[in-house]
Amino acid sequence: MGTGTVATALAQSWARAGHDIEVGGRSAEKARAIAEQVGGRAAPPREVVRDKDAVLLAVSWDGVEEMLLSAGAAEGSLRGTPLVEPTNAVEHGVGVLLTTTSAAERVAELAPGAHVVKAFHLFAADQWTKPDAQPVTVAMCGDDAEALRVVSELVRDAGGSPAVLGPLSRARQLEETAGFVIGLAFSGFDPNSAVPRVG
Repeated sequence: MGTGTVATALAQSWARAGHDIEVGGRSAEKARAIAEQVGGRAAPPREVVRDKDAVLLAVSWDGVEEMLLSAGAAEGSLRGTPLVEPTNAVEHGVGVLLTTTSAAERVAELAPGAHVVKAFHLFAADQWTKPDAQPVTVAMCGDDAEALRVVSELVRDAGGSPAVLGPLSRARQLEETAGFVIGLAFSGFDPNSAVPRVG
């Protein structure tokens, strides 16, 4: 679910890997355009989440609750479904988190029964649009082993290497890392230069 740059880029990557893609978002017109671009299908959010192997929730933080409501998440429409959550709930250009708990844990509250997996939140969309891009490690966390397995395969299909760091309770740590990276980048520093090389 979502029609922004990250949703579009991952849809392109997964379509290249042979996955069937359905796109839904607040804008039906944008959803149709992305679906046409990747050879998929556009549908309302409530249909997009029905009987799926996995669902991506890639919308801006201020649109998360509205999108989940429109998909019927509060009624259990995502129960048992791996829900990939790449949201960065941060102040734009600053990187300070806007939530007291993690965004991922809030999504889990809004989508009862969904198997939320925090992933894909550290890299810009263009990482996933280039078939020859240098491979990256996608740090992720979640509570359900099968959902982590499914999302790990999606990471590989997008050209990344999955690194499961533990349960969803570690999502706040991953989100703080994103805030750190965003803050450095907007201050004019290369985040790679601020992370020590180990080994």
